[in-house]
Amino acid sequence: MSSQRGERIRVTIDARTVEVEAGTLVVAALAMAGLKGTRTSVSGQPRAALCGMGICQECRVTIDGRAHALACQTVCRDGQIILTTGPA
Repeated sequence: MSSQRGERIRVTIDARTVEVEAGTLVVAALAMAGLKGTRTSVSGQPRAALCGMGICQECRVTIDGRAHALACQTVCRDGQIILTTGPA
């Protein structure tokens, strides 16, 4: 099913519903939601998207229960549940 330009969908980011335009990348939805990072490193440092093309893997989030999904390579879908472990 293709989406119409301007169609709005809803995703849930860390238990908060956010409305975005269909076709939006998850990393953009995170930025629109005001998140400052996508995860926290093992040493406790905040991490966020860096390269925007999946190489650095700093944008990893959990999407619909699938851990380590790349937010910069994943298109939002209506009803999607996105979990981060980064700073709000």
